Amino acid sequence: MKRTLAVLLALMALAGTVYGAPKSKVKIALIIESTVDDKGWGQAMHDAIVAVQNKYGSSMIEYNYSEKMKPVDAGSAARQYASRGFDIIIAHGAQFKNLILELSEDFPKTTFAFGTNADVGPKNVFTYMPMSEETGYINGVIAGMVTKTNIIGIIGPVDAGDSARYNRGFWLGVKSVNPKADIKVAHTGSFADFVKAGELAHTHIKAGADVLTGAAQQATGGLRAVAEYKDKQIWWLGQDTLQLTMPEGFKVIAACSYDYAPVIEAMIDKRQAGVLGGENIPMTFENGGFVFKYNDKVGSVLTSAIRKAADQARADITAKKLKLDWQAIKY
Repeated sequence: MKRTLAVLLALMALAGTVYGAPKSKVKIALIIESTVDDKGWGQAMHDAIVAVQNKYGSSMIEYNYSEKMKPVDAGSAARQYASRGFDIIIAHGAQFKNLILELSEDFPKTTFAFGTNADVGPKNVFTYMPMSEETGYINGVIAGMVTKTNIIGIIGPVDAGDSARYNRGFWLGVKSVNPKADIKVAHTGSFADFVKAGELAHTHIKAGADVLTGAAQQATGGLRAVAEYKDKQIWWLGQDTLQLTMPEGFKVIAACSYDYAPVIEAMIDKRQAGVLGGENIPMTFENGGFVFKYNDKVGSVLTSAIRKAADQARADITAKKLKLDWQAIKY
């Protein structure tokens, strides 16, 4: 009950919030397992921090990052940042949970954050959770209307966190417009196995799938595999709009991205108000946590009827007219 109440209060606080400039300089550090230019998970957070830094100036926001950090290596980097007086240390990935919880005890005046995770952490730890069933649902609506073979493939990393929510939201979206669609789900077992993601994409396609999607930074491996079928009507729905800018973007019908800027601003604002953590920060369409874009270059595959259905789904989700029971989906 306490966790649910905390999430609801955070949603109310973030909705429509306009943040002012920090009262004093804030030092932010980011730790990621991938890279800051991975066209997905890591870059989304990096770009958000840079956007906030550009908004307020480098004199107010100091930013450092460490990439290609496995959990076993990240502890040393995080401890160094804390010892150097960084105010907010973000370990971007649920795999860093235990590390952050341990460090938070050693550095009680430092704000730590990790996600995606819906738990409410200690008093100096923020968590953040994209309610990505929302983005998945919209992409699913498109997939369900685009498919000609009635076979759709999902390439998952690990069946947990926001990826689990995205995949199940996608499932709900497909079934809402195409109840008879055959949705095939496979997981790589990793968030960063680009090669395996590509292999699973080929497996789905050989099984007849003509529309695919995937979550986490590894998803670009799946997209690259789809792009190998250049002259065939095989398509991709992206979980990051940066995929639209890739050379393989000609296969992406539409994409939804996480916008972590409101999360970063919320953490800065709360910390400077004396709240070092102890809250979960959700991300939704309503509070500006998501960005959705069509690819106008894909031509006739993206019909006006598909746009209308996807736009209506997004409007209903934003207005809370559509309840997405993603946890009910078992596969």
